[in-house]
Amino acid sequence: MDANQQKILGYFIEEAREHLETLEHGLMDLSKVMNDPEELNELFRAAHSVKGGSAMLGYNSIQKTAHRLEDGFKILKDHEVSVDHKLETLFLKGYDTLQSLIEQLDSPFGLRDEDADRIMAEAEPHFIELEAYLDQLMRGEVALAVSLPASTPQEISLQDIEPQLSSEQEKFARESKELLKKMLACFKQKATPEGRKELQGFCVRLAKLASGEKNWQKVAKASHRAIANPKFSYRTLAPIIITELKQGSDAIVLKKGEEIQVSESLKQLASAKIPQVLIPVEPKAAAKALTHIFNKKQLAQLVELLSMKG
Repeated sequence: MDANQQKILGYFIEEAREHLETLEHGLMDLSKVMNDPEELNELFRAAHSVKGGSAMLGYNSIQKTAHRLEDGFKILKDHEVSVDHKLETLFLKGYDTLQSLIEQLDSPFGLRDEDADRIMAEAEPHFIELEAYLDQLMRGEVALAVSLPASTPQEISLQDIEPQLSSEQEKFARESKELLKKMLACFKQKATPEGRKELQGFCVRLAKLASGEKNWQKVAKASHRAIANPKFSYRTLAPIIITELKQGSDAIVLKKGEEIQVSESLKQLASAKIPQVLIPVEPKAAAKALTHIFNKKQLAQLVELLSMKG
């Protein structure tokens, strides 16, 4: 890839990250976005822009993923669909796929075909489920199935019916979502000691929302410890912590708290006394990674130390 192509790719990744922020912010409160046509249009345009840019550059996996999200948003624009917890979760899984592909593209090795194929294969069941559920919502089948009396023959499988949430579950879902939105907004600000304390406060409040869920407590505490380390940037912390807490809150709402686990990535962030740096084996990629981590003075010291080892 020549310098000009590299510059174009850099522009695309930068713009794609901005569109990802738009998508993440909107999907965190999709039911509210449904009542604002302009906000819904922003989600549609964000997916459309990523689709167009990736098609131009030949990244088919990103193009197809953005296209499927775009199709989903078009349905929301053109039809009166009631947004429930299941629909939000399915859209967020699609967003996670798009984010993974773009993060991989921005990695030292780029978006390799085998990585793209793996990510797409893992995401395919979620997109199929999203499309099927949107179709059910459009045709009113979900609402119809819930309202049918027990004696009436049902043509719709019970597993397709969104479980009815208790008032306690609804309260947790509402309050956890609001706190996660505030955390996301805080992560978008410049990192400061005060900001880190505020983020840790959100972790404490999230933990208290479900004090009886031991695994949820572990995720909240690990997030709290990771945020305390000033060596980790918000850009490093945010994707892992927000994703872990969102997945954990979804599990609690569905009464599957025992399935919550602290990922290896979050464990490393929480336990590290100094920043953990992953250096590629290939020399050029390693050099590129190091230039993003150290300043010129530190790089000079590193070269001197390495020469002494030789």
